[in-house]
Amino acid sequence: MSNDSLQAGNETGGALAGRYLTFVLGQESYGISVLTVREIIRLIEITSVPQLPAHVKGVINLRGKVIPIIDLRCRFNLAQIETTERTCIVVVQIRSESGARSLIGLIVDAVEEVANVTTNDVESVPNFGGKIRADYILGMAKIGKRVKTLLDVDRVVRGDSAAPPTEVACAA
Repeated sequence: MSNDSLQAGNETGGALAGRYLTFVLGQESYGISVLTVREIIRLIEITSVPQLPAHVKGVINLRGKVIPIIDLRCRFNLAQIETTERTCIVVVQIRSESGARSLIGLIVDAVEEVANVTTNDVESVPNFGGKIRADYILGMAKIGKRVKTLLDVDRVVRGDSAAPPTEVACAA
């Protein structure tokens, strides 16, 4: 590995070092900056809203505030599974392209932990080859014997070209 590659990796790791809330979708682990997380709540009744993309399940009333809910399994084109007692909603604050901040809920299979990620734990996003979009991935964190994908939550939830593609329909 060249000095340039090492330098780029260290710059990436340094910028991404910090605390991440980690969660699972299926067998894979993901992390989002704890600075974006506002709270974690159990899965509650979601009011559907017509004409929304399949990954947007609707809205909830959280202490008098209406919050949109995104199913991350659907957003990432993963097979739908039955919800369990560990399925929950992670309420995060996102920033739109205009800079406005808003709250949104992410349905995840289970929350794992808050992990301290150091500069040495983080590697840049690997080249997946071809025309695979991965710009919603900040980096890959090596935590214990697992690799956790660190996500840019703003890009994941936005419907722009930077987010992963969404299926036309998701199973309920």
